[in-house]
Amino acid sequence: MPILPTGPLSYGMQLPIQSQSTIYAEGWETEATPCDLAEIARTADRTGFAYLASCDHVAIPRRLAGVMSTVWYDPVATLAFLAGITERVLLMSHVAVVGLRHPLATAKQYATLDHLCGGRLILGVGAGHVPEEFQALGADFEERGGVLDETIDALKAALGPEEYPEFAGERFSFAGLGQLPRPAQERVPVWVGGSSPAAVRRAAVRGDGWLPQGDPREKLPAQIARVKELREAAGIGAPIVIGAITEPLYVGEPDWSVGRRTLTGKPEVLAESLREYGAMGVHQIQVRFRSRSRSELTDQMAAFAAGVAPHLDR
Repeated sequence: MPILPTGPLSYGMQLPIQSQSTIYAEGWETEATPCDLAEIARTADRTGFAYLASCDHVAIPRRLAGVMSTVWYDPVATLAFLAGITERVLLMSHVAVVGLRHPLATAKQYATLDHLCGGRLILGVGAGHVPEEFQALGADFEERGGVLDETIDALKAALGPEEYPEFAGERFSFAGLGQLPRPAQERVPVWVGGSSPAAVRRAAVRGDGWLPQGDPREKLPAQIARVKELREAAGIGAPIVIGAITEPLYVGEPDWSVGRRTLTGKPEVLAESLREYGAMGVHQIQVRFRSRSRSELTDQMAAFAAGVAPHLDR
């Protein structure tokens, strides 16, 4: 089921295990297995989560490994694995650093993924932030914003319905080169990640959706207004899906320290708090649950779906 600007407030989640930055990873994830990842995906599929998301980093330099860790699963491989064991949940790259690769290579990977999963792909893209990663792959870090802009345009052509897509830009051009299979979707939605002024502008004029990166609640209304202003100024009439990453959540009253920023309490209390996102113009929220084990996480997911989600649009 697509996520629409006119629909009810949707909820999805970034997958644990597949990226283990110390900023957000739980302790149990270091020993987790593909079976744990699979069970989390099945739980999301079964309980009504709109999407599951996977991050993208090719290689982490030693200077950043202490904070970021070096655990970053490949998003195409990860989402393809989960596509085969789920039926309805959407599969999103959040975000693919598409400037690291030629757009035709990216299109081949994600078109195949969308074909295999029956049209459940959301292609989330971002500029990236690790210079050494770009250098190692021969990509241009300093010009990554401009590269991303052109790559998005090229991907829209390459992920369209044509077997022989065509594109001519400053950095990339292709014609007369066939790529099958085509995506199952007639048009793969492209959501743009980031909260800098450049990222907001990029989302407004090139994106089908905006994935803010860590904006606190109080800053979101101004950012959303800016997205709409830029989109209108560009003459784009199509609506855009606005997202938000919520505070960490714990359904119920925890008997352990979940951190002062974590929203806790009865389902109706959490729902009341999360409805504020919808009131400010958000269409989908990305949720994250505090947990000490896979089973606690899947229990939290089920509790949210059963007790909180039905009240998000009241």
